[in-house]
Amino acid sequence: QVQLVESGGGLVQAGGSLRLSCAASRSRFSISVMGWYRQAPGKQRELVANITSSGNINYVDSVKGRFTISRDNAQNTVYLQMNDLKSEDTGVYYCNAVFVIPFRPPSTFWGQGTQVTVSS
Repeated sequence: QVQLVESGGGLVQAGGSLRLSCAASRSRFSISVMGWYRQAPGKQRELVANITSSGNINYVDSVKGRFTISRDNAQNTVYLQMNDLKSEDTGVYYCNAVFVIPFRPPSTFWGQGTQVTVSS
């Protein structure tokens, strides 16, 4: 069973920075996409950023220029550097990984979530 272990959340003042990490357990299958989603209280979970194994990156418009996603394919690890944090960035951040399994549909796994709280 694949596990995604997140770390790096916490409480920070507006304008501050945090770095999230997510490591996927070893698997004989490759990971096509890794990314970060977040869910604020009373809101739906939304994509923050994702990155493919070849390095293609997507960001939600609200974090462009402030957040940077990166990935270590050899370590099955994805990072999210968050700078100039704003109160609206507050939420639970979830790591996501899509595994490619031959002759089967892709399998998506989620981390347990890490809380990010930005105080104004």
